[in-house]
Amino acid sequence: MGKETATYRGWKKLPDNRIGHTLFSLGMVARVPYFGTVLPSVVRLEPGLCEVTAPKWFGIHNHLGTFHAIAACNLAEVAMGMLSEATVPDTHRWIPKAMNVQYLAKANSGLRAVAKLAEMPDFASITEGREVLVPVSIYDKSGLEVVHADITTWVTPK
Repeated sequence: MGKETATYRGWKKLPDNRIGHTLFSLGMVARVPYFGTVLPSVVRLEPGLCEVTAPKWFGIHNHLGTFHAIAACNLAEVAMGMLSEATVPDTHRWIPKAMNVQYLAKANSGLRAVAKLAEMPDFASITEGREVLVPVSIYDKSGLEVVHADITTWVTPK
């Protein structure tokens, strides 16, 4: 099986604290600048799991003054993307293919997105291409799930 991606190796080399998380997140935003619109901070990353937080700030407000729905989608994609980077070995590549989103409640605070795979794919068996569904739950500060996204990724060998 393939090795870990450079992204995941970079995460593991940094300290597991606020400074390490900030450095990693800044590097991620440098590589994918649009992610920066939600000011994401990756706080947990391992194969099959990623947790990302984002503050509520005026740049993501909607007309109600709450966390904009599409900004929440961006946060979901950050979580999915980092999960994929930590999970998909360097022998394969991934790309988002579809996103199904449910807006469950108004988001009146900063958010925490958790992307978690129910089970790890067998990458050795992916020889042509396969869809991998990445569920992402987005919670407000009180722990209420305010957005749920199911993001379909397309995984192929390199």
